[in-house]
Amino acid sequence: MFKARRTYWLAQIGGWALLSLLIFSASTFSNQKIELKMIVISTACFFVFGILLTHLMRFFFIRMGWLNMRLTNLIPRIIITSIVVAAIMSLLNILVSHLISKTPLKFSVVEFSLDVSATLIFFVLWNGVYFTFHFFQRSREQEVNNLQLTASHNEIELKNLRSQLNPHFLFNSLNSIRALIDIEPHRAQENITKLSNLLRKSLIIGSEQLVPLDEELSIVQDYLDLEKVRFEERLEIQQEFDASVMNFLIPPFMLQTLVENALKHGVAQLIEGGTVWIRAKKIEDSVVLEVENTGNLRSNKKDSIGIGISNTLRRLELQYRGKATFNLKQNTPNTVIAIIEIKDL
Repeated sequence: MFKARRTYWLAQIGGWALLSLLIFSASTFSNQKIELKMIVISTACFFVFGILLTHLMRFFFIRMGWLNMRLTNLIPRIIITSIVVAAIMSLLNILVSHLISKTPLKFSVVEFSLDVSATLIFFVLWNGVYFTFHFFQRSREQEVNNLQLTASHNEIELKNLRSQLNPHFLFNSLNSIRALIDIEPHRAQENITKLSNLLRKSLIIGSEQLVPLDEELSIVQDYLDLEKVRFEERLEIQQEFDASVMNFLIPPFMLQTLVENALKHGVAQLIEGGTVWIRAKKIEDSVVLEVENTGNLRSNKKDSIGIGISNTLRRLELQYRGKATFNLKQNTPNTVIAIIEIKDL
């Protein structure tokens, strides 16, 4: 607001000063009979009257609400107002000339009309510049508001997506511990402690928009430790990580969701169990995250894509705007792989 006001006054003073200087120069060289003192006074009055009248005209526009009008309704009003202000300016110029020349006041309709017509050009130009600047400024403000609204909407949606993952993640962990309560109470207590620590970590990073990959892997490891209780020898974990990508920022629970999906739709469906491979590597200008598991991709992909994968797709779209891809496919006859590729921004 302060910047716009400063720009307005700089343009006001600068524009009328330049116009007054041109009029002063033209009057000095075109009419040698008029005293220099009279020209200086007349030009100074023109400068002051110009700023005063246009500022009052601007105040009138704002009070009348014309700044929000459509162009078709605005143009006639601007022209009429400009004519009225030009007439006032001409009357003031006549009055000033009479006072400084000390001659009898003479009024000629023809001369007055010519003076109004000449002055009208200045006010029409002023209004053209003012409303062009105002419309441009309003357009920029509207664009900024739209961007802020979109960003706010995206942030809310991201938070909602993250909040949907936490209960899903918690219930799976609790199911793992429940199996131990009757047969191994002491081990169940130990895993409850692990779950408590895991939930504390997840609450910390779950409120973040992006987290380093190593923090996400810490959550994944704690989750797998709990799942090992349920699967025991039926679950084998293989991990391959490129040290150069460990600080790469990703949305929280992104990798953990893929691991959970691999267990639920892959290993858990097999009587003999299976293996989950977790990989993170750098390929050219992209970071690639892979979660591969023993199993088969169902022919009906709609059934195999649950809330976790659906949220992953939506979060990648919101967070990276086309600079990240997700692919779920049958890698070998006996393994399914989920791949996230993110451009290293």
